[in-house]
Amino acid sequence: MIGKLILTLCLLTVVGTIAVAGTNGLLAVVIAGSLSAICLGAIRRFYEDSSFIVYLFLLALAARMTLAVVIYSYELYDFFGPDALGYDLGGKTLVELWGGRAISVDPSIRSAINMGSPGWGMHRLTAAVYFVFGPSILYVQAVCCVIGAATSPIVYACARNIYGNIRVARYTAIGVALFPSFIIWSSQLLKDGLVVFFIVLSIAMVLELRKKVNYTAIAVLGFSLFAIGSLRFYIFYMVLAAVVSSFLIGLDTSVRSIVRRLVVVAVLGLALAFTGVWQNATAEFERFGTFERLKLSRQYAASASESGFADAEKIDVSDPIQALWVLPLGFAYLMFAPFPWQVSNFRQAVTLPETFLWWSLIPLAVWGLIFTLKNRLAASVPVLVFTFLLTLSYSVYQGNVGTAYRQRTQIQVFVFMFIAVGAALWVERSENQRMIEKQRRMR
Repeated sequence: MIGKLILTLCLLTVVGTIAVAGTNGLLAVVIAGSLSAICLGAIRRFYEDSSFIVYLFLLALAARMTLAVVIYSYELYDFFGPDALGYDLGGKTLVELWGGRAISVDPSIRSAINMGSPGWGMHRLTAAVYFVFGPSILYVQAVCCVIGAATSPIVYACARNIYGNIRVARYTAIGVALFPSFIIWSSQLLKDGLVVFFIVLSIAMVLELRKKVNYTAIAVLGFSLFAIGSLRFYIFYMVLAAVVSSFLIGLDTSVRSIVRRLVVVAVLGLALAFTGVWQNATAEFERFGTFERLKLSRQYAASASESGFADAEKIDVSDPIQALWVLPLGFAYLMFAPFPWQVSNFRQAVTLPETFLWWSLIPLAVWGLIFTLKNRLAASVPVLVFTFLLTLSYSVYQGNVGTAYRQRTQIQVFVFMFIAVGAALWVERSENQRMIEKQRRMR
């Protein structure tokens, strides 16, 4: 029954996309359908719980495509994510440059699409789609929607690998598939959904490689790190730290296991060196990863919005001591904002229902984290290391509520794993109590 309902929703999404967006909608459906066929084939091949994951993937995709079409039809890019318009312009400019049709390019645009600029990969992905299918922003939105929906099956695999529990894996996948912020940021021409996808894919490959040497997994991991570096270079280092630490702290301490882990690290290191990923990320870090640059970015984020917090324009986080001082408050805003009493515009107000839902899930997250630290510490090292490093960095770096809310999804994707553990523990405890009460009544 549920499966038929989901398929009906998907059909309505297809019809609605074509009806609203016309020819562009039809081609967007073809793009999304082609990429989805690849995802569904992989799910059928690699997952035992494939029926559940297939329907969840389709539901997640339908939700994202629906929002994508609404944003496209009403031109709501300025409201949801103005960055999309910049990527759209950058992609069109690159296509003209590739075709030799660009006579002159504005210096600011040329600087933004340069290989050495932060997020250069998003401009090139957009340009590649425009080069093949034509310059419609909806086409790249369709690609982002599929990638966003595909994050759910991969995080399912991560949770199943770490906890060995189908219920935990299902709860985690449901949260990532349907939580509003994941849908919002992966239904637009924005790099947020892609970054989350490649982070989760990297961790999934690490978990696989800890069990056995798999050169396909090494290749996928290398590509994921390359993609992350092309989108957000600083996250590249955090994922790399999680990768290295996970192999240093292995589940098996036998000589064979240690040699296997060293082989994986060596092959991955050589691949990153020869493909230039390490060099590019290092160059970007030297240009943009200093404390001084951090201070300027934080001050700009606060001054350019109506939601700056903690006197971000005045606090000098280029001083490590002051950076540590702002950490607790930054963490509170990162994990819990926007606060109802600080809502100053309609854009913030519409996030309040999700914010209240998020707050209600925090106790489960704490419960699940405690369980993980006690019982699955070694298995969860890559997730814990990455989540800790990114939370620490964003707590210092973020200067306004809007950006904190938007980039929180990169942390939430694994926090939902802890929420799922807490929820599973609560359900199991409830089931045990009902069983005990039933046995008492039977006596």
